[in-house]
Amino acid sequence: MFPRFRSCMTLAFALTATACTFTPPQRPTLSIPLAAMNSATLDRYRDAVARRIQERNPSYVLSGTPQAMLRSLVVVSFTVDRDGRVLASSVYRTNGDDEAESTALNSLRRSAPLPQPPARLLDGRGRLELMEDWLFNDDGKFQLRTLASPQAQTID
Repeated sequence: MFPRFRSCMTLAFALTATACTFTPPQRPTLSIPLAAMNSATLDRYRDAVARRIQERNPSYVLSGTPQAMLRSLVVVSFTVDRDGRVLASSVYRTNGDDEAESTALNSLRRSAPLPQPPARLLDGRGRLELMEDWLFNDDGKFQLRTLASPQAQTID
C-alpha cells in the first residue's frame, strides 16, 4: 500500500505543479513608430494639430489664463491617417463632465482634416495615434494643453 500512496502523492504533486504555472501577459505592441518617440518632429506636429483645433473653434477657445481650479480635464485619444483625416476618436480620461466631453470631441471633428503628419511619424498602416488634453474653465471654454497658458495660482 505504501508504494501506491507514494505514486498517488507524486501524481498529485505533478498535477498541482502544472496547474499553478504562471504565464505572464504578453506586452502590448506599440503602434507608435520608433521615430515618433521623444521626437521634435512629433512635438511640432502636435503643435500644428492644436493650432488647427483652436483656429476651427474660436468661440470655444479660452484666451488668457485658465482658472486655478479647472471645471474639467478631458483627455481625447485619436488616430489620424496620412492625409490628416481623423479615423477614430474617443474620450480617454475625464471627470464625467458630459458637456465638456462632447465639446472636446466635437471640436476635434470640426477641425478635420488635420494637418498631414510627417511620414516618419506614421506606423506601418499609415496612421498616427495621438492624445490631447482639453482644459475647461467654468464657462465651458477650453485651452489645449499643448498650447495652454499657465493656470492661475489663486482661486478668485
